[in-house]
Amino acid sequence: MKSINQNQTAGSSQSVIVMRCLGYLRPHWKLVTGVYITMVLIDLIAMVSPQVIRWTIDQGIGADNTPLLTLAVVGLLALVLLKGTLTYFEGMWTEVASQNVAYDLRNDLQRKITELSFSFHDKAEAGDLLSRAIQDVERIRFLTGRAIFRVIESIFLMIITAGMMIWMNPQLGLLAMICMPLLILRSISFGRVFRPLSLKIQKQLSVLTTRVEQNLRGVRVVKTFAQEDAEIKRFNLENQKWYDLSALSAKMQANNIPLLNLIADISSVAILMYGGTLVINHALTLGELVAFTTYVAQIVTPVRYLGMVLPAITMAAASAERVFEILDTVPMLTEKPDAPALKLEQGEVRFEKVSFAYGRQTGVLKDISFAAEPRQVIALLGPTGSGKTSVVNLIPRFYDPTAGRITIDGTDIRLVSLNSLRSQIGMVLQETTLFAASIRENIMFGKPEATQSELESAARDAQAHEFIMQMPEGYETEVGERGRTLSGGQKQRLAIARALLTNPRILILDDATSSVDSETEHLIQLALERVMHGRTTFVIAHRLSTVHSADLILVLDKGRIVARGKHAELLESSPLYVSIYHQQLKPGTSRLLTVKS
Repeated sequence: MKSINQNQTAGSSQSVIVMRCLGYLRPHWKLVTGVYITMVLIDLIAMVSPQVIRWTIDQGIGADNTPLLTLAVVGLLALVLLKGTLTYFEGMWTEVASQNVAYDLRNDLQRKITELSFSFHDKAEAGDLLSRAIQDVERIRFLTGRAIFRVIESIFLMIITAGMMIWMNPQLGLLAMICMPLLILRSISFGRVFRPLSLKIQKQLSVLTTRVEQNLRGVRVVKTFAQEDAEIKRFNLENQKWYDLSALSAKMQANNIPLLNLIADISSVAILMYGGTLVINHALTLGELVAFTTYVAQIVTPVRYLGMVLPAITMAAASAERVFEILDTVPMLTEKPDAPALKLEQGEVRFEKVSFAYGRQTGVLKDISFAAEPRQVIALLGPTGSGKTSVVNLIPRFYDPTAGRITIDGTDIRLVSLNSLRSQIGMVLQETTLFAASIRENIMFGKPEATQSELESAARDAQAHEFIMQMPEGYETEVGERGRTLSGGQKQRLAIARALLTNPRILILDDATSSVDSETEHLIQLALERVMHGRTTFVIAHRLSTVHSADLILVLDKGRIVARGKHAELLESSPLYVSIYHQQLKPGTSRLLTVKS
């Protein structure tokens, strides 16, 4: 997926994106409040400690006052212990809050990706979505945790430290402040240059993740065609692009950090020189100079940290932009907030002058009209690309027609809730998809509350029970990723059992027997004859043995219905049907037919 809804977030500024990320901290405000209370206490200790040191040097060491020196050391030790305790809670609460943000974001992403319509997933790449859900969210977690917290802490510490230095000695304080604008401007300018590069790095990482995901998924195809070396080269090319961008990022940061340190160190040297002169001239005590240099280290450290963390925040903002692209995507297919449930009583399905196109493509379906009466079997036939699958995909509203309407029992399907519509439609898709779980879990996917009796009944109807019981652990046998431990026919029969278990009123079989042998197909056909009884059924098949007994056969070509009728009628009236029949008829399953010229 190269771009998703780019126009919605392309113009968003980094500050707006960061604020939106911080909005995910609102539900966890108690933890955040605790973090900032401890931050203030820690910074106040940082202000007090140099003064205790100054007092120890001037009044204890300088005056040879051992009891006061002992008291001061005990006081400093108490401050160190208190600071350590507060730092522990600060770090723990910061991490918990940011982990909660990541938890909420991943849930939002999963919910959004699941809710988005088929038109989104037609263009989406699994590797890119994985990269956004894992790597990008992790960067947002860092942003809402230690990154932003350290920025705020650094700014707060800089302000109070600057105030303390000016209070102690205005001249030294102003001298220390001279370098601050340079450091801040340098950090900001670097962030502006670094952000576009960060976005490129994240996008290239998504490309790399997608390449890995596709190689893993298609490893059998790669090996079958002996394309291992070619795939290694393709991966190496994308990996090199990511490496070059990352190396450029490292080079930019390597140049930036020493420059920040140089500016800060020059300031420290200048203060030490001027402050030492004041001590020699008795205009400043030694304790005050030590305290002042401690404050200088405290004010320079946050600025240095800003120089390092701002690039990381920039990278996190780029990641957030990619995550919000998904969250801001408007589904092409929606339902009304108060949409009623579909009351399906008969199962009549009507297409009324329906046209449809995918995105910017030319019309896939054009002016499709037909009626499927309750409990009828409707077969759809036609050459590849004629629109058969598109017709059945419109019934459960995987897509909406661009013109016309579809009704079930007289109700426009766009006016009812999607769950109530799809829960009454059973589908066996053209591409069988099984999950890396047990056979039981795969069959019960659409009806987790099903009983063992219902489970076995659905498996028997799909001619799957017998082979399941021959598996090592029966229904508890794990099928592996995408069902790779099963044959094509076994996967197909499990998919049919999964659809039948929900006892749908409308059944859609999209090439449901394309992956089975002749014997298995015959068994499935016998079972489906019983299963189809009492249901409105749509059948797509390249093997015409599945449509001989259909109540209505629709012949499609180039998105239009070019012929309709029963098997015998079409053999007499439709040359296209006759052509398909002779090309796809399996030897030995039916007698050869003589067609009049």
